[in-house]
Amino acid sequence: MSITDTMSWHPEALDEIVSNDGGRPVLFTNARILTMDPLIGTMTGADLLFVGSLVVGVGPAIVTAAGDDNAVVVDCTGLTIAPAVVDAVALAGGRGHRSEYVATLTPGNTPDFLVVPDELASDVPSAVATLVTRPEQVRALVAAGQPVLWAGTDVPGRATAPETGIPTAADLTGSPRVGVWIDKNGFLHQELTADGRYDETRGGRPHAYQGRYWIDGDRIDYLDDLGFWAYGEFQGDELHHAGYVMKLG
Repeated sequence: MSITDTMSWHPEALDEIVSNDGGRPVLFTNARILTMDPLIGTMTGADLLFVGSLVVGVGPAIVTAAGDDNAVVVDCTGLTIAPAVVDAVALAGGRGHRSEYVATLTPGNTPDFLVVPDELASDVPSAVATLVTRPEQVRALVAAGQPVLWAGTDVPGRATAPETGIPTAADLTGSPRVGVWIDKNGFLHQELTADGRYDETRGGRPHAYQGRYWIDGDRIDYLDDLGFWAYGEFQGDELHHAGYVMKLG
């Protein structure tokens, strides 16, 4: 069964967005937009334009160029667009600079947003509450430019959450990230072994922490044998973890 057969709100647009390779612009038009950007604010009868995983425009009259750009156009008359990720600190007025705001529908940010009926979205919290309590009323949930929900229904082929439970460690034999990572002061030595185990020496204290690890792209997750979880990130030839910057020894 095709997507068109299962979705009843702008099904042709959904088909075009899902089959898009990321290079074709997508425009949600005629909406009330709660940008959460302190400079832009809330706009009515406005358009949200994104290309791939980047918001490139927000405001009125963007639709006039949609034909020139061969954009996929989704009419949102009577609907509100709101950020799908809420910056609670910004909502509470706890950020001092506009550049610190996250999860806003600002050009240059990621298109993570909800489309819900106006009456269910007096503000961002109520729009998000609609997703949680009345998902069937959500016209669209878009994450990084890709539809997740459409017309209140899961989009076929959407990303799915990992299965619950501790994953099986991968065989990392030959991985360039296996080895002993050492911080610049020589205080922390973190050995990553090919069987998915790590062993830390701290300040000359051997086996200070030991456990399992998993690598997903540039992210590394740790599950210590004591039971706590931790996180790190590979940045080029460096491993950043808990304030330490390490390189392979």
